[in-house]
Amino acid sequence: MAPPHSRPVGAVTRGTTNPNRLRRMDRWIAAAHGRALASADDPLAVDLGYGAAPWTAVELLARLRTAAPAAEVVGIEIEPARVAAAKPYEREGLTFAHGGFEVPLPGGRRPLLIRAANVLRQYDEEAVGAVWERLRARLAPGGLLVEGTCDEIGRRHVWVALGPEGPRTVTFATRLGSLQRPSDLAERLPKALIHRNVPGEPVHAFLRDFDRAWAAAAPYASLGARQRWITAVRELSADWPLTDDARRWRQGEVTVNWSALAPR
Repeated sequence: MAPPHSRPVGAVTRGTTNPNRLRRMDRWIAAAHGRALASADDPLAVDLGYGAAPWTAVELLARLRTAAPAAEVVGIEIEPARVAAAKPYEREGLTFAHGGFEVPLPGGRRPLLIRAANVLRQYDEEAVGAVWERLRARLAPGGLLVEGTCDEIGRRHVWVALGPEGPRTVTFATRLGSLQRPSDLAERLPKALIHRNVPGEPVHAFLRDFDRAWAAAAPYASLGARQRWITAVRELSADWPLTDDARRWRQGEVTVNWSALAPR
């Protein structure tokens, strides 16, 4: 843990946030990582860079506790005024602290989950690897780092899940009723991928193939956007290493191995 007098690592973000903005990410975390949190001796999660209002940390605790009733959340912000504003919302299982990518926690605790949403958007692509490495080093054994970007009201969201060993998967999630085509999600690619959506890069090929599968599934649109999405994703799975199944696809999600989309 960094000494108390150390300057936090990172830069102040815009702090834009809204209630329910991160609901898709939260629900995925509860489904994918809830069992690990429920069985942990110290089921601690960090909401890193929660922004100008504490809603995302409050909601993260509530959603994690549907899977892990003993879960705790620490909201960490680099802007001291935001921490002060969040303090009145503290309660059992929820606290707020001043800090950055060093993830300062009392007693040398190491979180089983770090969620960093819309934090790296303002950074250069070249900075992402070092930030990921720093955050992964703070994880407890078996921990998970989830880093990604979404729009202002949480309709479109893309995130990377990383273990202590490195990136594992990329998840695309959307409110299906708002989707014209899967490549609409490109605008919310995390910083590690957003500048790689160009011909010759794997993420560009993935979104191209997803659009083609979506177009081919057009006859299913009469049954609803969900059925069209499931049909398109099932077609996509023939050529791309997806890691989930129809239970998650029904939520407007699809998760693919990081190795298939990693920048060249």
